[in-house]
Amino acid sequence: MEKFFIAQIGKTVGLWGDLRLHLHTDFPEQFKIGQIYQSDRGDLEILTIDPVHHTIKFRGYETLESAKKLVNAKLYTDKEKTLENCQLKEGEHFWFELIGSSVVEGDEVLGKVTEIQRLLDVDYLLVETDKHWIDTGLPSSFLIPYIPRYILEADSDAKKIFTKDTKDILEAS
Repeated sequence: MEKFFIAQIGKTVGLWGDLRLHLHTDFPEQFKIGQIYQSDRGDLEILTIDPVHHTIKFRGYETLESAKKLVNAKLYTDKEKTLENCQLKEGEHFWFELIGSSVVEGDEVLGKVTEIQRLLDVDYLLVETDKHWIDTGLPSSFLIPYIPRYILEADSDAKKIFTKDTKDILEAS
C-alpha cells in the first residue's frame, strides 16, 4: 500500500509530552483527536492537537521523556484515508491523482507526469517527455508550473492534463 508523507514531528514543547508538528500537507484539518497515523516509529494515535501553536500529543507518549522518542519521526497516511479525511474544492486534485497523467497541448502529447514538486508556493509537474519529442533532440524531462497560465484543465479520471504554451517550456528546457 502506497503511503504519503504528511508531517514531521519536531522537538518537545513544555513538560507534558507536547511536540511541535511540521506539516507537509495542504490539509491540516485531517489531524483530529483519535486519528491514527503510520509513522517510522509505529502507529500513533492523536491524543491532543493545537493547530494554532502547531503542537500535538500522542497516546502512550504523554510524558516529556516518552515524547522525546518521537522527535524527528515522520507521519504517513494512505490513499484511502486521504480520500476519507480531506475535502477538495471544485477543480482541485490530489497529487496522486495527477501523477501518471498525460500532458496534452492541442492534439499533441508532450509526456507523462512522473512527480510533483513544490518550490516555495508553486507546484511543478515533472514531466517525462514523450519518446517522439526526445527523438527530435528535446530533453527527456521538463518542469511545468501548475498555474492557470499553463494549465487549462486537469481530468484526473481520464488521466490527462490539458495545457497551453508548455511546448515552449519543453523546447526551451
